[in-house]
Amino acid sequence: MANVDGGRIAAKALKAEGVRYVFTLCEVVMAPYYEGCEAEGIEVIGMRSEQGAATAADGWSRITGKPGVAIVDFGPGLTNACTGIINAHLTPSPVVFIGRGTYHPAFNDLGELMEIDRDYIELVRPITKWARVCYDAKRLPEYIGMAFRNTLAGKPGPVYLEAPSAELFREFDESEVFFPSKYRTEARTYGDPDYIQQAAQLLLNSQRPAVIAGGGVYWSQAGEELQDLVAGLDAPVFLNSLGRGCVPPDHPMYFSYARRPALKEADVILVIGAPFDFRLNYGRPPAWAREAKIIQVDIDASEIGRNRDVDVGIVGDPRSVLRQLLDETRGKKRHDSGWLNRMRQLHAEGIAKDEEWMTSDMVPIHHLRVIGELRHFLTPDDIVIGDGGFFVNFAARALKIHKPGHWLDPGPMGCLGVGPGFAIAAKLAHPDKQVVLLSGDVAFGFNGMELETMSRYGIKVVTIVGNDGAWGMEKHVTVWKDRPIAADLSQSTRYDIIAQGMGCHGELVEQPQQIRPALERAFNADRPALINVLLTGETSIYWATGSGLFQRLEESRGPKD
Repeated sequence: MANVDGGRIAAKALKAEGVRYVFTLCEVVMAPYYEGCEAEGIEVIGMRSEQGAATAADGWSRITGKPGVAIVDFGPGLTNACTGIINAHLTPSPVVFIGRGTYHPAFNDLGELMEIDRDYIELVRPITKWARVCYDAKRLPEYIGMAFRNTLAGKPGPVYLEAPSAELFREFDESEVFFPSKYRTEARTYGDPDYIQQAAQLLLNSQRPAVIAGGGVYWSQAGEELQDLVAGLDAPVFLNSLGRGCVPPDHPMYFSYARRPALKEADVILVIGAPFDFRLNYGRPPAWAREAKIIQVDIDASEIGRNRDVDVGIVGDPRSVLRQLLDETRGKKRHDSGWLNRMRQLHAEGIAKDEEWMTSDMVPIHHLRVIGELRHFLTPDDIVIGDGGFFVNFAARALKIHKPGHWLDPGPMGCLGVGPGFAIAAKLAHPDKQVVLLSGDVAFGFNGMELETMSRYGIKVVTIVGNDGAWGMEKHVTVWKDRPIAADLSQSTRYDIIAQGMGCHGELVEQPQQIRPALERAFNADRPALINVLLTGETSIYWATGSGLFQRLEESRGPKD
C-alpha cells in the first residue's frame, strides 16, 4: 500500500464517520489535515476566526444531530475556540474538536512561539466530555473513533483530540494502520418499568397536566413520540431550547403563550430532556406551582432532582421513555375539567397582543413589526438562527417553528456571536432551505466578518440586523442608579454598507413600509444579504412587550439601592 501521512490517516477516519465538512482557520501546520480531507472528499471551510469555526461545527451538530468537526491550532487558535467549546458543552452539543499538540518536550522552557508553562489540553479538560493526545499518528483512527464514541455516548457534549505536528507530517505505509469499524453502539436506554407506571398513573389522574420538552427530546429524535403522548393525554406542551419544532405550532396541544400560567397552576408537570436551569426558573415557586407533582426524564441521572424535588425521576433515553409512557397510557382517557379551554384562551390572548405590535407603524420600528413581516417569507421548511438579546427573544416568542433543529439560539451560555457560524452550517447542511439569521447589533460585532465567508463560498443566508443602538438587555433594566454606562452603541453604524463591502447585498430600513420590499430583494438576491433595520430604543416600549423577560433580568441583578 502507498505511504500516507498522519493527516491523511485522520481524514480517512473522519470520512468513515460520514463527515462532509470541517471548519477551520487556515494554519500551515495543519496542512496535512486539510490536504487529507480534500483527498477524501471532505470540504474544508476556512472561517475568519477560530470562534467562527467552533460555532460552525457546533451549528452543524445542532442542525443535523450528528457531530460537527472543527480543526484549530494551539495558542490563540485554541483559546479563541474555547468560547465555542464551552457553548457546546453547556448546550450540550456533540462536537469533535481536533487540535495540534505542543512542541516536543525537549523544547520546553526555551520560549518557543505560543509556549505556556502547561499543556494547552488542560484548558479544555473542564469544558469537554473527553480530551486526549494521540502521540502516534498510526493510532489516529483509533483515537478519532474514541472521540466520536464519547461525544455521542449518553448525554452528548464536545470532545477534543490533538496530535503533535511532527506526527501529522510523518509518513508510513498505510498497511501498518488499524482502522476500527465497530466501535460504538446506538442502543437506547429504557426507563425503570416501575417508575414508568408511577409516572403514567400521575398523568392519567391529573386535572391540570403540563409537559415541558427540551433539547434532550431533539437529540433523541423523539418528536413524534412526544406529539403522540400529549395528544393522547390532552396535555398542553411547552418547548424549550432545541426542543422547539419537536411539536409543530398547528398541533392541538401546542400552547406557547400560556406557559407561565400553566406552570403556576398545573397539578402534574412532566419535564423531559430539559434541565431545571434559569430558563425554567429552576423549577421553583412562585414560577412553578408549589404543590405540583413533578415527573422528570433525563438521560443523565445527575440532572434528576437538581434544583427541584421530583416525585418520579426516570433515567433513560427520552425517545425510549416516551414510547414506554405511550404503551402505559394508550387507550386510557384523562378527565379534563376545562384546563384545555383555559390554555386555549390564554394562548389566543397572547397571540392577539403580539399581533398589534407586529402590524404597528410606529417609528422607529418595533422589533415585532420586523418579525411580523418576516412571517410572510418563511415556510415550514426554513431555518431561523437567533443571535442577540431582545430582538431574538421577541422572535422566539412570535415565530412559528415547524420542525426539529429549525430554530437555533445561543443556549444556556447566552453566547453572542454564534449566529454567523450557525447560519453557515445550516445552509451547508440544507442548501435547499432558506436560512435567516436574526442578529442584534451587539451580536453582529462579534463575528460579523463571517459574512465574507458566506460571500466567498456562495452561502446564501439572509441576515437581519435589529439595530437599536444599544446593549438592550443591559440598558433598559432599572437597577442603574443614574443612567446606563457603556450600554450605548452608534445606531448610525451602516451594517448594510459593511456587508456590501464583503460582497453581500445590503440595505438600510428606517420605515415599517420598507421592510417587506427589502425582504423580497434579500431573499431573491444572488448572494448573501443583510438588512439593517433601525429599531426603537424606547424603554417603555420594551417594558410593555417584554415584561416577563425584564422581571427575570431584574431578579438576577438583585435589589436596587
